[in-house]
Amino acid sequence: MRRPVAASLRLTGLTLSAALSGCTPGVQPPTDTGVCFHMVTNGKGEAGGQVSGRYRFFMVKRDVADLEHCAAALDTMRVHFLSLGGSTHDITGVYQGEYLFVGPRGVFSADSLDASPFPMLTRAPDGRLVPQGSLPPT
Repeated sequence: MRRPVAASLRLTGLTLSAALSGCTPGVQPPTDTGVCFHMVTNGKGEAGGQVSGRYRFFMVKRDVADLEHCAAALDTMRVHFLSLGGSTHDITGVYQGEYLFVGPRGVFSADSLDASPFPMLTRAPDGRLVPQGSLPPT
């Protein structure tokens, strides 16, 4: 006995939406004014930082002027960890509730973990972080 296609698709859609709704628990990033945070997955037995859902937020720097300066502080931390032998090339941070994704290609930002990141800063050939679109075409 075969089910009608519409009923089958409706059932698949309901199952998929139920599965997706459980993927991202409500994460409330810190919104402290002028504070830059590093975000990591909350592991068993870890201490310190602020916990929200499956994530832990550690303060990187206080009195940060804006999103770009937080991105620079996170990139400095990322490069420092790599110079000490770390292997994590991409890190995530938060500044006043805005997510920052920092890596070798540059910095991307998003309002939530579910949103598509927007390019914010790109890496110049000499390694500096510069505003998106400020480099001449190659």
